[in-house]
Amino acid sequence: MQYVSQFFSILNDVFLKMTWLSDLIAWIVNNIFRLPINDTDIWGKIGGSLQFFIYDSIKIIALLSVLIFIFSYVESKFTPEKTKRLLSKLKGIKGATLGALLGTVTPFCSCSSIPIFISFVKAGLPMEVTFSFLISSPFVDLASTVLLASMFGWRVAITYVVVGVLLAILGGMIIGKLKLEKYIQDYVFDMKVGETEEVEPTKKERIQYAKEQVKNIFTKVWKYVLLGVGIGALIHNWIPQELVEKILGNGNIFAPVLAAIVGIPMYADIFGTMPIAEALVLKGTGIGTVLTFMMGVTALSVPSIVMLKQVMKNKLLGIFVGIISVGIIVIGYIFNIFQFLVI
Repeated sequence: MQYVSQFFSILNDVFLKMTWLSDLIAWIVNNIFRLPINDTDIWGKIGGSLQFFIYDSIKIIALLSVLIFIFSYVESKFTPEKTKRLLSKLKGIKGATLGALLGTVTPFCSCSSIPIFISFVKAGLPMEVTFSFLISSPFVDLASTVLLASMFGWRVAITYVVVGVLLAILGGMIIGKLKLEKYIQDYVFDMKVGETEEVEPTKKERIQYAKEQVKNIFTKVWKYVLLGVGIGALIHNWIPQELVEKILGNGNIFAPVLAAIVGIPMYADIFGTMPIAEALVLKGTGIGTVLTFMMGVTALSVPSIVMLKQVMKNKLLGIFVGIISVGIIVIGYIFNIFQFLVI
């Protein structure tokens, strides 16, 4: 058992954390750029920022490209038509659970989830099913889970997935019980959502689909990744740890609330928030506060709320935003209290 544990530890260090890459970039900064890496003087901070930026950028982009290809190949089995057919078979807690779980393995971001949501509504799927899927789909996906594990470990990543799915199920069930169908915009029921005949894709088509997903997603997120890494480098090397701990540390009872307030208005991809989260944790921010920030950015960015306003009336949109906001803040407090169990 010890050898198995050591084997997986080596795999984690080599392929996920890429500690060898961190050492290589540090050597380049020290010996080629002739900069020290420390937090005691300005040149050391510049060297540290450069090492953080280059290392995290290469690691995230490399992992992201490989993971998107692998998981997109797997996810190509889950077409919107197949997903809709699977979800139509169940309702209640079973339907909400299936909707949340399918949301984790389908390649839909918050923006692309909305047309799928419309097709689900038109197909007559129960509200608890459609909203569990709508919450879960941008919240949790396989690629971001592995990237999360590369930064914070598998216990944090798996726990993040579990609480994300539970929030999606709970949110879907609450909305389903409230019978809020009448607060869907009227035009949604009159829209003609294209139905395509379900054809099993060939291996060649699935590989081509995976390649296209890598290209499309990379084109959308690369600037957010670099921006996030840049902000992370700034936090990691230039902002005093005492200041971060005072504002976002576990000593501040309002830290998760502040994280939600900051995260929700932001427009960024989850991959862009990860280096910021990594830097905040290294500076003493509670893991719950960081996860609240990431969830806020992922599920409730202003652009996604604006898009949802086009398909939901104000009361339903307010309830939807309220459930997720309260949920991610509560999750933040729970994680901060029981941080010792996952870190």
